[in-house]
Amino acid sequence: MTQAHPIDPPLKRATGLRLWLPNAITGLRLLLSLVFFIQLARWACPPGWVGGPHPHIAHLWLASLSFALAAGTDALDGFLARRWAAVTRFGRIMDPFADKILIVGAFVMLAGPQFASPPDISGQSVQVTGVQSWMVVVILGRELLVTSIRAVLEAEGSDFSASLTGKLKMIVQSLAVPAALIIPASIPVDQGSTGRLLVDASAWVTTLITVISGVPYVLRGLAAFSSKNNP
Repeated sequence: MTQAHPIDPPLKRATGLRLWLPNAITGLRLLLSLVFFIQLARWACPPGWVGGPHPHIAHLWLASLSFALAAGTDALDGFLARRWAAVTRFGRIMDPFADKILIVGAFVMLAGPQFASPPDISGQSVQVTGVQSWMVVVILGRELLVTSIRAVLEAEGSDFSASLTGKLKMIVQSLAVPAALIIPASIPVDQGSTGRLLVDASAWVTTLITVISGVPYVLRGLAAFSSKNNP
């Protein structure tokens, strides 16, 4: 006769430090995001600069560091909240909010005029980060669509947790943002250069993966809506 495996007892609800630490880490991510945005807001392409060493590029390196630290807290707070049974309403609201502020805000800033090089003699300007405004619209649209589907389904009691593609998307975005800053801070990104190829490829690949990552969520949402309409 096969002996049944014992059922693991439910985790005891966290208290004290374990209860508030994951939320404190989420708050830290928002604070680091603010530092990141301030660094980007202080930057403006110097006259004639299209990438490479420059006395003022320290802001780009500091912004990259701030973003890396903020992105690094993303997995930590959720991991601790689940491990310690410290999931709270505050965390369920603020954790995804902090993620969206950091990522979407980063791409909004990277597509901004402060990263457009002054026009050359032909009147053309180069977006040194490689991020175009339409890419921001696509990334934001994907986030809003998935968030809306999740809100409706979870309000109806359905599970709509993050999928593997969603986690992959977050990783790619978290790598693309520092790359959009570090590459121009290191090498020229004018038309036809290796740096131009790298920043453009990073921006395009990130946008494409962001769109593809939303497909499984849409399909899951359609299936869930269909099953509810046709019990």
